Amino acid sequence: MTRPLAALAATALLPALALMASASTAGSASGPDASRAAPVVRTDSGLVQGVTADRADRFLGLPYAAPPVRYLRFAPPAAPASWKGVREADRQSPACLQFQPSGVREEQAVSEDCLYLDVYRPSGTKPGARLPVLVWFHGGANTQGTGVIYGGGSMATKSDVIVVTVNYRLGALGFLAHPALSERTPGGSGNYARMDQVASLKWVRDNIARFGGDTGNVTIAGQSAGGGAVCDLMAMPSARGLFGKAAVQSSQCLQSQSTLAAGEQSGVSYAEAVGCTDEATVVACLRKAWPGALVAHQGEYLGGSKVGGSVLPKTFRQALADGTWNAVPVLTGNTHSENRLASEAFAGLTPEDFEERVREDYGDRADRVLDLYPLADFANPWDALTQIRTDVQRACTNQQAAQLISAEAPVYRYEFDDPTSPTLYGFTIPGKDMSNAHSAELAYLFDFTLGEKPLTARQEKLADQMIAYWGAFAHSGAPKAKGEPTWPRYTEAANWPVMQLRTAGASKVISDYSADHRCDFWLS
Repeated sequence: MTRPLAALAATALLPALALMASASTAGSASGPDASRAAPVVRTDSGLVQGVTADRADRFLGLPYAAPPVRYLRFAPPAAPASWKGVREADRQSPACLQFQPSGVREEQAVSEDCLYLDVYRPSGTKPGARLPVLVWFHGGANTQGTGVIYGGGSMATKSDVIVVTVNYRLGALGFLAHPALSERTPGGSGNYARMDQVASLKWVRDNIARFGGDTGNVTIAGQSAGGGAVCDLMAMPSARGLFGKAAVQSSQCLQSQSTLAAGEQSGVSYAEAVGCTDEATVVACLRKAWPGALVAHQGEYLGGSKVGGSVLPKTFRQALADGTWNAVPVLTGNTHSENRLASEAFAGLTPEDFEERVREDYGDRADRVLDLYPLADFANPWDALTQIRTDVQRACTNQQAAQLISAEAPVYRYEFDDPTSPTLYGFTIPGKDMSNAHSAELAYLFDFTLGEKPLTARQEKLADQMIAYWGAFAHSGAPKAKGEPTWPRYTEAANWPVMQLRTAGASKVISDYSADHRCDFWLS
């Protein structure tokens, strides 16, 4: 899928009310829910009225922070405004301004006014029910995506949990560092998205009990860049006490990160590219800049969170090593063939091209790589190359992170391996097997609206199993789901067991994950 950046920026300039009108809705209740009164809950900001459908109450578009516009652009999140009367919570908010295409469908509204969350619970849940809470942070390379495409109704009803999906600022709006911004930002600039995520967790702490949630039983979860956010939150002092469990999907907590100082240096270049060159007025200039200009220069600064200052003083690796991390049980894993996604450039690879690419990438280790990944074992050279890149960039580094964490806290590890799984909308490569690519598991856990096609009946059975596992982890800190294969803790004593998630009731514990992905070689 492609979406011109200019079109994205132009959409962002529409009035907020128009954007809200065009955003997706939950739809009207029907069937057995149609006669149920619309649920009303009092939040700290005022009363909200949700909708009920498919046995789930949905409270959509709830503000957890003030709109980050004008003087709040490139600033920490501020408290949301209160209201009188009852706020209709039957319509999702726009996605945050996208800094790269393909994170949303073409019709998805986007806006800078986007700091909202959605709450899903089993219908009829009352205050005092003390259901576990799972807070979801979406992926998208920190430049795209939105929480609104992750419907939580199925997980809520099937696992008896409350699901909260969150929007947070993206691209430069979420991660720009600059010396002048740091002077005005307690803890330093460059981590506005992380501040948003902490603000959403504080909203959960202060409000979720009225929805029937247990403030003492909160799990944070995320995939890809959202998994990276979970890693950062486990290292952030300001997030301490706001959650008790963590799920890290298709990400690993040991990746290198930019320092605040390096981020500030790149931010100066970015500001100049946008047209903000006067040191005395650079902050005001950035806050008034046309969103299209901010998007157009996305590649001119160091993206991602910045380490340094009080918001993120240490990397996760550093915090884990010195014992200052927010130690919690962790559920973590990846898909079998992550790097099949976004590898269209290699679709026409010939055997000669494959060998040339391997020699270019791995130098004096290339002969060994070619021995470990003979083309005869793969459907085509593209499949072989994407598996090599999956193993070296994701599968084995994820294993390394999980093993380090397992020495300090309970870890449960999975591999999603459904050879029939659909891919993301817009990412199909004709003639190529896109199963088990990055993000493949998302349609199995959520009522996901960015999938290539709906799940089949066989796939729905695996989805139910996965929801049971994730729900059990949210309940107790261990994925012990009744009626499902036992998922053991990830330890060396147990030979590093991994739950392999497959269709047709074939999910099982495996101990050959490292051999399958040649991790002894890649980690040597």
